[in-house]
Amino acid sequence: MTPSPHRGRTALVTGATAGIGRAVARQLAADGADVLVHGRDPERGAQLVKEIEADGGSARFLSADLTDSADVLALASAAGEVDILVNNAGLYAFTGTADTTPESFDRHFAVNTRAPFLLVGALAPAMADRGYGVVVNITSTASTSPAPIGTAYGASKAAVELLTRSWATEFGARGVRVVGVSPGPVRTSGTTAMLGDNVDMLGRATLRARIGEPEEIAHVVRFLVNADSDYINGTVVVANGGEPSALPA
Repeated sequence: MTPSPHRGRTALVTGATAGIGRAVARQLAADGADVLVHGRDPERGAQLVKEIEADGGSARFLSADLTDSADVLALASAAGEVDILVNNAGLYAFTGTADTTPESFDRHFAVNTRAPFLLVGALAPAMADRGYGVVVNITSTASTSPAPIGTAYGASKAAVELLTRSWATEFGARGVRVVGVSPGPVRTSGTTAMLGDNVDMLGRATLRARIGEPEEIAHVVRFLVNADSDYINGTVVVANGGEPSALPA
């Protein structure tokens, strides 16, 4: 019989209707969690819930506009008691600083930084009161690898990495672990829409010489939320295929 390490636990995954979030939601459901699937598209949400239920899992779709603070707090209220929170939803526009409008900058920080901040503020105290909880923040190697484009995106994700460490100090002694996963290039609908048939070129510079798949990131998340990683807290795991700079000189 397949073990169900999260039977009886509730997991909220933001941005779960595509890419990494979708793979994470399916993985947690397969491990027995009742998954709250967040997204903006009810049709894609309903399809994912149907797939999870067809595989014997439990899921429910919750819609929220993460650019709206009130909607984020309403999402937390609708979710109720959450044991596992995966802050995955992300917005990115690979523009340079001069071409990034104030509105675009604000959207990046609203979705990528403020939404996780509000969700943790709304849900983590109750986790701590119950003595159990795991928060996983999906960041990006853009937070630590400066580039001439995507500056707002990288800055918003760098902020989440600092928050990851801060929240670990705030809640760790009360049974709540906060960790991050920093993916490198991954094949998602976003990267495919951006590059089309050239999407595989993203991974050629990695030591694995290939792009990552959403399921590979989901496997890292799975490890981090399981009891096997109970002593891992306040750190960000990099899953990027390896950087050439990591090679010895």
